[in-house]
Amino acid sequence: MSDRNEHRTTDGEPATPKPETGPGADWDGNWVARRLGVTLHGGELPALVGLALRENPRRAHLLVSRVLGKHIPQRPHLVHGTGVELGRRARALLGAEAEHAVVLGYAETATGLGHSVADGLGARCLHSTRRAVTGAHHAGGFEEEHSHATSHLLLPEDPRLLVGGGPLVLVDDELSTGRTVRNTVMALHRTAPRSRYVVVTLCDLRSAEDVAALEKTAADLGTRIDVVALGSGTVALPEDVLARGRALVAEQHAADAAGPPPGPWRAEVRRVDPGWPTGLPDGGRHGFTPAHRARLEAALPAIGARLAAGLPPGARRVLVLGTEELMYAPLRLAGALDTALRDGEAAPPDAATGGHGVHFSSTTRSPVLPVDDPGYAIRSRLTFPAHDLPAGGPTADDPGVRHVHNVAGGGWDAVVLITDSTGDTPALHAPGGLLDVLSRHAPALRLVVLPSHTPLPAPLRGPAFSSYRPDEVGWLLQDLSDVALEAPTEEREEAIQQGGAHYAESLPVEYQPGEEYQRLFHTALAANADRLAQAVATVTDTVLAERTRPGSGTTPVLVSLARAGTPVGVLMRRWAAYAHGVDLPHYTLSIVRGRGIDTTALRRLAVDHDPADVVFVDGWTGKGAITGELTAALAGFPGFDPSLVVLADPGGCVRTFGTRDDFLVPSACLNSTVSGLVSRTVLRADLVGPDQYHGAKFYQELAEADVSALFLDTVERRFAAARPGPVADGTDREPHWAGLAAVRRLSEEYGIHDVNLVKPGVGETTRVLLRRVPWRVIARRDAGEDIAHILHLARAREVPVEWTDDLPYRCVGLIHPRYTRGATGADGRSTA
Repeated sequence: MSDRNEHRTTDGEPATPKPETGPGADWDGNWVARRLGVTLHGGELPALVGLALRENPRRAHLLVSRVLGKHIPQRPHLVHGTGVELGRRARALLGAEAEHAVVLGYAETATGLGHSVADGLGARCLHSTRRAVTGAHHAGGFEEEHSHATSHLLLPEDPRLLVGGGPLVLVDDELSTGRTVRNTVMALHRTAPRSRYVVVTLCDLRSAEDVAALEKTAADLGTRIDVVALGSGTVALPEDVLARGRALVAEQHAADAAGPPPGPWRAEVRRVDPGWPTGLPDGGRHGFTPAHRARLEAALPAIGARLAAGLPPGARRVLVLGTEELMYAPLRLAGALDTALRDGEAAPPDAATGGHGVHFSSTTRSPVLPVDDPGYAIRSRLTFPAHDLPAGGPTADDPGVRHVHNVAGGGWDAVVLITDSTGDTPALHAPGGLLDVLSRHAPALRLVVLPSHTPLPAPLRGPAFSSYRPDEVGWLLQDLSDVALEAPTEEREEAIQQGGAHYAESLPVEYQPGEEYQRLFHTALAANADRLAQAVATVTDTVLAERTRPGSGTTPVLVSLARAGTPVGVLMRRWAAYAHGVDLPHYTLSIVRGRGIDTTALRRLAVDHDPADVVFVDGWTGKGAITGELTAALAGFPGFDPSLVVLADPGGCVRTFGTRDDFLVPSACLNSTVSGLVSRTVLRADLVGPDQYHGAKFYQELAEADVSALFLDTVERRFAAARPGPVADGTDREPHWAGLAAVRRLSEEYGIHDVNLVKPGVGETTRVLLRRVPWRVIARRDAGEDIAHILHLARAREVPVEWTDDLPYRCVGLIHPRYTRGATGADGRSTA
């Protein structure tokens, strides 16, 4: 067989799992074989599967796995261990390629199996889903023709998960015809071709024709498809199997219309908080990484102990029940609970003979026919309405009916139902719902709700949000353009200083810049474009020299602090492309003084990039408040470097800068009209939820006054005259914090006692005069032409200017701490 086609055998003899016996697990399958005429051929198959009847017009029989934990309750360590063993075999087959593999499990049956295979392989994993998730990235889908529910969605949070060049490992519980695998490979190969696929399954039941069909698919696509299976064989079906199946189902319905009798209980539902780690995905619906796996493994002992403490005393036979696609997390929690219970017993009973211990199973969409016969796998079935349907309710594709098998009559001391917060709905608790049904078949019922993992929103991009080109910056913000957030400057100042509001809870009114402001911007741009271009070149080349990891194959990821850092990040990106042909990713996120950084945005960055590659960028430093804020905010996010990179560092607060000169960066003159028409960021509890980005507005109505592109293009045209290279050797780059010392001294000397009202540097002083209610300006006598516009603005607003020789900045703007509306005059101190 060509090495570009399929290999049916695994390395060595497949190890036959040894399921523990118990009610519903010791059937021989002859009941179906005798009545339906279906037979299994294959030495390993009886240890892995048996036969049952589907209530499905497309397919009469069902292979019921002894080791999957779906329809037959089974010991969790056996279920997980079987998947891990398959993953190890796949890893041995792939060799060095295993390092780059991604595992894709099929919903719903193989979600837990696929995840367990990924554990054995040590790989990232994803499972397909039938649950549509609002806002999730849709990476594709495929069909499963024989199933009662056919559409599979692929919703990875990280879009790169399915487009890499490494092997893709497809995991299903059985490989019957291979049609679903062929559909998957063809759908994904169209957009992201791979040189190798591996199909991992418990049972390979394909005919010779099916094997040939998969070989042809591999040859047509120019790829390789391997198969790893625990057991192989075939299923022999009579020609009239569908008709015989329908007749047999009807016969059994008539004989067992009443369903399983309830027990003598009506168990009270009690919730148990598992202490699920914050931010850890509840499964692989949107992807699960090795880092997630490490967090889960570390948390399992404590979770198991909490679950054990939540059980009634003496509970020895416990069923942990997952819900539909949510199989992996309940499986691992079942294993942790089993370990905790065994650790708490002096002499644990022999589960193989006594039937004690923890078992695992799951609810399902599959309508399997129950038959109360010792030779049949599914002895009982409970049916209930789905509890996680979308707002539209049942549809033709999903009538909204779910099932759970072999719970009734199982002799459970307690049932622990584990669902996610999306499924914790009124339907779950309603009469006739799952909890109500379960309460009649066990004396104790516990409910564990895991937080549904919410895919983080993709970055906003122009022209839908901002006037920047879509490739220039991705805004890790939410669009609040339709929310009324503006207040007059005087009202905002009064509310902020009196402690009634935080500056990030509202926005100043965004006026179209007047003629004076625009003239100031154009004058500053003409005067300082060369200095800006040189500073951009220097800071970018310093970043590339120091933050490019040798051999990593990655580049630095620029993350600007909104919004003053955004134009600087765009210019740095342009210089990297101009001077080095390097395309640097660039994003903008929000950081708020006194409130911290946008943690949701950090999580998004960690999904899309290695945190070690992230470089935080701002426009300039004043007294270093944001530098300190960034360091504190990142303390809880390992992997991110808190070092701040700035265009200008007059305050001496950072190591990486383009210049320490104090001059007017023209973007300080204007508001949104030089920043892509985007407002300052907003952080308010009623607008920003736990998994939402900080907000901002896009002022499209100011498009006629927009000079964002003009600013960037003017500086870029000066790149040819800029000297390339990082900060010169011998330059003292250590932060000296002379600026902060001066700010503190001025705060005390002028009786302000609040450094936040002291705005140092030419840029910040300009912004005070333009946007705040200024009190006075302190200027250095040798400041020269760099503050000519400051003096002009101060005269226009009747703001006193005081001169000094002892100042590391060219000037400082002060805001009076005892501000009342309209009080902008002097306090009697002499001015020049």
